[in-house]
Amino acid sequence: MSGDDFPKSVPDGGSYEADTAPWPTELRVFKGDGRLEVDFSDGKHYSLPAEYLRVESPSAEVMGHGGPATKKIVSGRRHVKIVEVEPVGNYAIRIVFDDRHDTGIYSWAYLHELGETQSERWSAYLAALLYRGLSRDP
Repeated sequence: MSGDDFPKSVPDGGSYEADTAPWPTELRVFKGDGRLEVDFSDGKHYSLPAEYLRVESPSAEVMGHGGPATKKIVSGRRHVKIVEVEPVGNYAIRIVFDDRHDTGIYSWAYLHELGETQSERWSAYLAALLYRGLSRDP
């Protein structure tokens, strides 16, 4: 499937967290490739793999309730795919994955942060898997 499978429109720019926060100008879901592409008003473009989005889900199931120290390391998601993306008001999207995870609300600011910190977060995730003897494979 191509990026045309998901509406390219996003809400009009506005203040969702701060007046200077970048606003998404286009979202594209590539279900077959398992990735989400986001263009922002600050000119940044991010291609975010479904696995990365899944293991960094902002849901309480992954993030825990006590801050970074309680974050769960999610293993076995190498082949996870995006099934659906739903708008949440004018500030976020909810991503439904094929492993039935659907509780994370990805704000525009969080998606931007995931793009900005992708390399560091991904390296930390791989190191955490190795340290715990876990695998990306199911």
